[in-house]
Amino acid sequence: MTTVRSADFVQSLERGLAVIRAFDRSHPELTLSEVAAATGVTRAAARRFLLTLMDLGYVRTDGRFFSLSPRVLELGYAYLSSLSLPEVAEAHLEALVAEVNESSSVSVLDGPDVVYVARVPTSRIMTVTINVGTRFPAYATSMGRVLLAGLPDDDLAAYLDRVTIDRLTARTIGGVGALRTELQRVRAQGWALVDQELEQGLRAVAAPIRDRAGRTVAAVNVSTAASRTTLEAIRRDLVPPLLAAAARISADLPATPRAERRIS
Repeated sequence: MTTVRSADFVQSLERGLAVIRAFDRSHPELTLSEVAAATGVTRAAARRFLLTLMDLGYVRTDGRFFSLSPRVLELGYAYLSSLSLPEVAEAHLEALVAEVNESSSVSVLDGPDVVYVARVPTSRIMTVTINVGTRFPAYATSMGRVLLAGLPDDDLAAYLDRVTIDRLTARTIGGVGALRTELQRVRAQGWALVDQELEQGLRAVAAPIRDRAGRTVAAVNVSTAASRTTLEAIRRDLVPPLLAAAARISADLPATPRAERRIS
């Protein structure tokens, strides 16, 4: 069956990409004749495509055999770099939720609040429905504390100078001094645990997501019901897989974080 192409279809681009795709694990090196046969173009056309790709730095040759150069990775990396944080995190959240059977979310810091940018729930724990775009005060959440702890000292000092701490539950942290001490502990241990400070009956633990420079750009958490999960069980059973998931998300982030550019 013949594929009908639009009037704007550029066949030479299609053939150039076919030349690149001709190289694979089984055929890392190809002669000019082999490239022509694999792509269905003439030897003369294959030669023009290969020489063009060589000029652009995507192909190299030893005089007889052609092979792809590392620069071809830029073509795939352009796609990875365009991914937003939610798209990068989604598969990792799903795997984490499947492993621990608890809900997991990713958030970023926006002023004094955390903003949810991705979420994979298991069961409804909170009375407030959480969706992408939901905001909570950073001081009362595990993800917020991870994000605050990751701020540069000057930015953290500015936040602590202006924050107003409302007692959302009887367990909400008591004041700025206590919050400052807690954030120092979060920095030292690399994760944050909040016990029913945002909502009675809700416990959550969070870890930082870091960019290539080591800066905290987001946080990932696991939330659970206090009635069924002790603090000891959270530290023992949830923290290790959470830290592993955070590391995997960090490793998959593009070089330029996109969280601030698109949060929904």
